[in-house]
Amino acid sequence: MQVSIIQTDPQIQSGAPVFYNTRVPLRSLFDYLATGESLDDYLTDFPSVSREQALAVLDIAGNLLLQTYQILNNESFIRREYSQAA
Repeated sequence: MQVSIIQTDPQIQSGAPVFYNTRVPLRSLFDYLATGESLDDYLTDFPSVSREQALAVLDIAGNLLLQTYQILNNESFIRREYSQAA
């Protein structure tokens, strides 16, 4: 099953990314979790966001974090190798 996840529209939340077909900013999910609230609490407080949408956003964020880490690590390795060869 394909779930629509993210939407941006200048007329909704000044163009900030929101959960698709809602006015709920993605940032709110991370803010909730950062303060120790559970995903269930978040979904109760924002019933227009589905569990599938929230889990998909967390999955995307996790994958992007890991990819960014790998890119930065590889660049650091390349810089170290280059400076040692010189």
